[in-house]
Amino acid sequence: MYYTLLSVPLITCIPLLIAVLLNSKVKGISVFRAIFYVPSIVPIVASAAVWMYIYNPMYGLLNSILKALGMHSQNFIFSETGAVPSLAVMALWGAGNTVVIYLAGLQGVSRQLYEAAEIDGAGTLSRFMNITVPMMTPIIFYNFVMAIINSMQIFTQAYIMTDGGPANATLFYSLMVYRTAFKQSRMGYSAAMSWVFFVIIAVLTLIVFKSQKKWVVYENGD
Repeated sequence: MYYTLLSVPLITCIPLLIAVLLNSKVKGISVFRAIFYVPSIVPIVASAAVWMYIYNPMYGLLNSILKALGMHSQNFIFSETGAVPSLAVMALWGAGNTVVIYLAGLQGVSRQLYEAAEIDGAGTLSRFMNITVPMMTPIIFYNFVMAIINSMQIFTQAYIMTDGGPANATLFYSLMVYRTAFKQSRMGYSAAMSWVFFVIIAVLTLIVFKSQKKWVVYENGD
């Protein structure tokens, strides 16, 4: 739940801002679109290896930048308090699919709405908050639901990068199910845990679906 609370806002909001920038009509925009999408097709194992180097406390890229700025180095995934936030930030690396979905939605927003707002004197931020966001709420809702489901099922990153550590800080539920089944050979118990996990995710998804009536705007006026 802690990982979900950290990662879902990041992989829901930041890709929308990136998509808005990629929707601009500037020279070479297709190149930037490809750059932001490519990381999402890189295998998770390869991505984990790259981010282990980035987060390395001794010679990692981030700590090299911090040292160059005169700041103290951090342990990131090797810290009990920093492991989960570090994995949450890493989730943005594979958000290319979310950016593409947002970009497709943005291209469906009528330009007449923006032109009318400009005539009325609305600024960039005002157009974004009063036109872009409301018109994109169905797509935001979809990405929000998928982000919750995917974040609750995080496994590979923790399995490869931290193996549940340090001090079980990244012992996510899915990783615990795996350990129970294949390391402790308690198949029946792990199956029961999986059903409990399914119920938890289903309840969270249902709550989000119930909330859409208050903030999701559809083209038919609902």
